[in-house]
Amino acid sequence: MSRSSYRTAGSMGICPERGEERLNRFDRFAISLWGLLIPLIRPRSSGFQWVIKACGIHEARIKMMSDHDILAAARETGKRLRRFGYRPDLIASAFALIREVACRRLGTRHFDVQLVGGLILLKGLIAEMETGEGKTLTATLAAGTAALAGEPVHIITVNDYLAQRDAAWMNPVYDGIGVSVGTVVHGLAPEARRKAYTCDVTYCTNKEIAFDYLKDRITLWDRPGELRLQLERLCGEKSRARNLLMRGLRFAIIDEADSVLIDEARTPLIISSGEDRGGELALYREALNLADALAPERDFSIFPEERSLELSAEGKAKIDDHNWPETEGMWTSTEQRREVVRQALTAVHLFARDKDYLIKDGKVQIIDEFTGRVMADRSWEQGLHQLIEAKEGLEMTVRRETRARISYQRFFRRYLRLAGMTGTAREAAGELWAVYRLHVVPVPTNRPMKRRKLPDRFYATEESKWNAVVRAISDEIAAQAPVLVGTRSVAASERLSEMLNGAGLAHRVLNAKQDKEEAEIVARAGEACRITVATNMAGRGTDITLADRVAERGGLRVIATEFHESHRIDRQLFGRCGRQGDPGLCRAFASLEDELITIHGGKIFPRLARYVSIGKRGPINAWIGKELFRIAQASAERIHAKARKNLLKMDEQLGDVLAFSGRQE
Repeated sequence: MSRSSYRTAGSMGICPERGEERLNRFDRFAISLWGLLIPLIRPRSSGFQWVIKACGIHEARIKMMSDHDILAAARETGKRLRRFGYRPDLIASAFALIREVACRRLGTRHFDVQLVGGLILLKGLIAEMETGEGKTLTATLAAGTAALAGEPVHIITVNDYLAQRDAAWMNPVYDGIGVSVGTVVHGLAPEARRKAYTCDVTYCTNKEIAFDYLKDRITLWDRPGELRLQLERLCGEKSRARNLLMRGLRFAIIDEADSVLIDEARTPLIISSGEDRGGELALYREALNLADALAPERDFSIFPEERSLELSAEGKAKIDDHNWPETEGMWTSTEQRREVVRQALTAVHLFARDKDYLIKDGKVQIIDEFTGRVMADRSWEQGLHQLIEAKEGLEMTVRRETRARISYQRFFRRYLRLAGMTGTAREAAGELWAVYRLHVVPVPTNRPMKRRKLPDRFYATEESKWNAVVRAISDEIAAQAPVLVGTRSVAASERLSEMLNGAGLAHRVLNAKQDKEEAEIVARAGEACRITVATNMAGRGTDITLADRVAERGGLRVIATEFHESHRIDRQLFGRCGRQGDPGLCRAFASLEDELITIHGGKIFPRLARYVSIGKRGPINAWIGKELFRIAQASAERIHAKARKNLLKMDEQLGDVLAFSGRQE
């Protein structure tokens, strides 16, 4: 296996990054085969436990130090790290200093298992730590040590809320060892972003940092060398080097690594600019009208499992024979007209309001399917966004043309060092190694797990499922327990909210429409008799603190109202309860009319399940229901894995073409 020789502005210069990996067919086959074996032979945490004893050697001495002495010791440790590298004794010294500062300033001392997790991160691996085991605090060990060693560190998480929360929460720890902290969130001005990236440790989201990287690629469109950039600096403020946002890609620690590196890697990241081409908006309206006149199965076929559709010969003939308005340029092409109608059909049949997008302030705003949050100022490409605006009767915006694009796979592989942490990595261990060369190391829990998983309940219809969910919530409230109910979409959360209102059960809803109230809703979700209905916004990274005496009543109850296409996302929701040794209880309710089954369940198994169900209102046999949903999830995950593989292959091919023409993105 070989790597290409190019590096952006030098491997250790103004904006360092790793060169592209070039693989032949044999390499790809070997990697795929090895990826199948990786989950069976992954490293064990026992190989990292030496750090516990090593830190203990420094503990008594450091406890006697003043805050000023600790700061001086941290600076001295940093000098030695820069000189000698990550020697075990220096790592232990840095970890011990960081742990003492955390104890003094946050009142929280790193557990031994967190020391192990920190070492795993520093070694460039993925630490699989159970939900609630304190990954945010664990990251300070690796990030603080690397920052002392002179490496700019990016701590990447899944949303702005977590980036801001974690940066503010951990800032006293970094400040105690003389490490500066910056935060990059949506809406930040370029100068503020540039300042945040100059800090030793920068907290940001995966989308923001990837788009900032693309902006820098646009600035350095011709891939200048290190010497040329240094010479350009003589031009002062007009120098491209001074207008870069980032300092390259040195070391990244990814929180919720499986979500960022696997789940979100199916969609390329694209920077675009508006371009008004004459007659285009009128053409979109005409295409939408024609799409409404075309009949499913006869004129086109829908493939919901792949979220795509295909025109039939009859459908193509109708498009070609249609009386189109007079247009110029590309829209006179038969293929282009067919494509815009296909996109119109996609907008009508494959994208739903309050599931894929919201209408807010008179605009179509995309909902991130993995986080449940609105992605402000994001838009779909190839006219799809404008067609959805027309479908909803809104004023159409100008179509945006691609200026730069990259996949998550290619972006994160460009970091010189990459590490991650998550509670749900074991299912994706093979792909994480095959794509990113990242090994997964499971870390034991600090305290014994007390979370209880009740048997899942399966129903024939959605109506019977929702009625059962309301009854289950009512029973838990009667026991004076807090309840967190997870839904897959905004529409589902609002449907359940109406049913709870009808049953006289007070509750709060947390979805993309209530994002500004998130902190307050989460803060009270652990109170007795509190009902919180939430989309994926209450999944990853959400820490629900139990109120007084709630633990005595069995802790938080988590109810899932539908299975996701990935079992890892279900496990993240269940992980909101039973954290850090607290008790907790979780259960899932599902029906044969759920999206997972209607799209990925096939035809035979749902019919069999209905045949053996106890009437339409009663539950389905638990074993049959469990197997049916397991098969459906496996089918969905295979399709998504194939989509990620195809995207990476296409992105690499596009990169080769652009490299030949003198561009890289």
